[in-house]
Amino acid sequence: MTALLVCSALALLAWVGVLIAPQQAHRLREWLDADVEAPTNLSAVTVLIPARDEAEMIGHVVKALAAQGQGLAAIVVDDQSSDGTGAVAMSAAAGSPAALELRVLRGEPLPPGWAGKLWALEQGQKLVDRPFVLLLDADIELQPHFVPTLLREAQRLNASLVSIMAELHCTAFWERLLTPAFVFFFKLLYPFAWSNDPRRRTAAAAGGCMLIRTEALRAIGGFAAIRGALIDDCTLAAALKRAAPPIWLGVSRSVRSLRAYPALGDFWAMVSRSAFTQLRYSNALLLLTSLLMLVMLVAPVAAVVALAAGGAALPLVGAAAWIAMSAAYFPVVHFYRLRPYWALTLPVAAALFLVMTWTSAVRYWRGSHGNWKNRSYDRSLAQP
Repeated sequence: MTALLVCSALALLAWVGVLIAPQQAHRLREWLDADVEAPTNLSAVTVLIPARDEAEMIGHVVKALAAQGQGLAAIVVDDQSSDGTGAVAMSAAAGSPAALELRVLRGEPLPPGWAGKLWALEQGQKLVDRPFVLLLDADIELQPHFVPTLLREAQRLNASLVSIMAELHCTAFWERLLTPAFVFFFKLLYPFAWSNDPRRRTAAAAGGCMLIRTEALRAIGGFAAIRGALIDDCTLAAALKRAAPPIWLGVSRSVRSLRAYPALGDFWAMVSRSAFTQLRYSNALLLLTSLLMLVMLVAPVAAVVALAAGGAALPLVGAAAWIAMSAAYFPVVHFYRLRPYWALTLPVAAALFLVMTWTSAVRYWRGSHGNWKNRSYDRSLAQP
């Protein structure tokens, strides 16, 4: 009981620290939504979409691009798809009332040492001849006028990278439990305010929607410079920030992911493929992370549950830590239009994420580096 009381007290101090820290990592202050007043001349932008077996979604993505403005060009890199992804993309562009200069490039087989998405992007970027390239995932739908807004923001900031964390699908029970927590932990790990500050080393991006200056991308060696990175967005952000700061990362309701994760197994596969990579395959970091999550997220709940055995102080301290934790989590819960009581579920989500991380580590120890889009990567890829 004494150890539990100490852990709960430490958790309370830690969550109060999160709430009052200057960077306010838990809040959603970095925000960019579509502005109908933004200039609609998009002749400076090429959209680059890597797509592998995305026939179900690519049509919606292409139609949304056609509604962005005038002069926009797009390249869909059909990465060895087996479901007619390229044909669906071309049909969607032809059937849109607004003009979109769309080209479908059939991707070459994946060479050794490359992550699949980065290989597709490398092939596509060789065809880009405009000052800006927008990297867009094949499941990301943009509201009208958002590309002009994004371009104007990049020009205003003179940034080499402007990235937007999309609003993820959040309808099913498991999505409501895990999606906001996924975003919340990312924001704590990479405070947006620090990433956007050129004086700090922290660098992060959201790979679903990234507007990049073509010159800056090619100056760092293109995607070949990070060819084996499984967490490619943050790796690319770090390289660009070193070479051509500033970069900027925010959230938006104008950028929406169409991909659903209705079952726990869907989320498990997505997280476990790269969770241990995030920890740089370090056993020490894995143990430290596990300890921190148990102290900060699980101990307060255990203290409240131990009401009968722990006396008055233990549940009070545990409840105070749980409330502070929920207060920090609430802005993300609110962003996803969930009832306030969902903020209390963060410890459950955290426990699941911790097990997913250990699953990722066990797979790595067994020789697997990840599996995604019917591709398996071994431990030789992107060693830290």
